Amino acid sequence: MMLGKFSKILFGCAAVAFLLAPLFAILPLGFTSGGFLTYPTPGWSMRWFHELFAADSWRRSIVNSLIIGGATTALATVLGTMAALGLRNKGIFLAGPIRILFVLPMVVPAVVLGVGMQLLFTRLGIANTYFGVVVAHTVIAIPLVLISVSGALAGIDRRVELAAESLGAGPATVLRKVTLPLAGPGIISGAVLAFATSLDEVVLTMFVAGPNQRTLARQMFSTIRENISPTIASAAFIFIIATILFGLATVLVKKKVNALKP
Repeated sequence: MMLGKFSKILFGCAAVAFLLAPLFAILPLGFTSGGFLTYPTPGWSMRWFHELFAADSWRRSIVNSLIIGGATTALATVLGTMAALGLRNKGIFLAGPIRILFVLPMVVPAVVLGVGMQLLFTRLGIANTYFGVVVAHTVIAIPLVLISVSGALAGIDRRVELAAESLGAGPATVLRKVTLPLAGPGIISGAVLAFATSLDEVVLTMFVAGPNQRTLARQMFSTIRENISPTIASAAFIFIIATILFGLATVLVKKKVNALKP
């Protein structure tokens, strides 16, 4: 029995090491003093981080990512939560097909979505605009919010809501003071996933965004194609650290929300 437990731990550690090895390989290159992504590094320097925030193209792409990511998170969280609440009742007519339609953007190739959105947005006059990029990112972020919030709603005991109704609370009050607080961890997780999805999206951005809406992910992709610079490693370092911080913040908020539950 001890051998089996040790084997599971060893396999888990090996899997984690396999996934994290590429990250640990690229992170130190963001601090190289040389001009190429090579080992061994000739020295250590912060010059590429300085270029990341000093160069107008990189600085603008970071601002665009934060603007588009924030708007996408807000819109996808609201719409995904509303969809999860609406589809909570399994007896609703065509609930299964409707849920499949919401999740469909996760399985449709990004290139197909990009071409379709480009044609549609051009007709609507929102191509090459911030609004168009936010809409495109929201389409692929809503399924993640829907799945996360639906899981949280499934774990809520309906008797708690019925008890609130029996005490005279109306549907809006039950939703605001009982359902949404209990589903809070799922909503927070969905919001974090929506922001991460927007921050990492490249293909859709290439189809629907103009030069003024270039995001950090698209800037990194373009730089790799044109000139491989250690600035990419610096940007990747920022990406990874931000992801870790978001993950830790999500865990802490979940613990705090769970501690407040009765």
